[in-house]
Amino acid sequence: MKTSLMKHTLIMAAGLAALTLSAASMAQEPLKIGIAAEPYPPFSYKGSNGDWTGFEVELGKALCEEMQAQCEVTPTGWSGIFPALNSGKIDMIMNSLSITSKRKRVVDFTDPYYYTPAAYVAAKDADFEIPEGLDGKILGVQGATTNATYARRELRDSGVELKIYDQQEQVNRDLLAGRIDVMFADEIVMTAFVERDEAQEYAIIATAPKHEAFGEGIGIGLRKSDDELESKLNDAIAAVVENGRCSELSQQYFGTDICGG
Repeated sequence: MKTSLMKHTLIMAAGLAALTLSAASMAQEPLKIGIAAEPYPPFSYKGSNGDWTGFEVELGKALCEEMQAQCEVTPTGWSGIFPALNSGKIDMIMNSLSITSKRKRVVDFTDPYYYTPAAYVAAKDADFEIPEGLDGKILGVQGATTNATYARRELRDSGVELKIYDQQEQVNRDLLAGRIDVMFADEIVMTAFVERDEAQEYAIIATAPKHEAFGEGIGIGLRKSDDELESKLNDAIAAVVENGRCSELSQQYFGTDICGG
């Protein structure tokens, strides 16, 4: 019986050791920062070396440094990014995610780290007013965004034809090719777009007013059960805003300071 008891004790000890090692391994797994696999410059895109960079990619790294956490950027198709979060494939969504009441039903959010209005871009010589002059025009907008939500709610009665795209770069290309008359997207992204060599004949011709469709600013999307991570990220966001790191990155990528909610 002593031998049997000793074997049982050893088996239990081995099991506990395995569980401890497993828990330690899980604790050491890096947090996965989910960004859209589709480039969204200057927020997220692949650099010349093939690595992802951009304002939100670098800001995400800065937040992880503040939390003293290991993190890795995990590109995920935009259309499946919410299921990827809730299934555990990624741990946070950091991809210019507007804080809206609709999205709050699915995920939790950190405090906002920036806010941007939406802008209309068209040829510099475009001779029409927004929204009155949209009648008969074709407007391109990326789907599954707050900009698309606003366009569907507020621009339908203008007589404009809405063309919905999977990726922002597709909208950009169709505007340059003359397949649409105007596009509607985040002003910060559009400011960078009109500075491209191929877009010198285009300009921001108007911005949208503040509207509930655009939400409360841009935050990091989290699983509803991740209260501890949310608290740590909120502290980290406050820290990088206060110590100027967020402003430095903003100046680097946009030439202006967009930090804060």
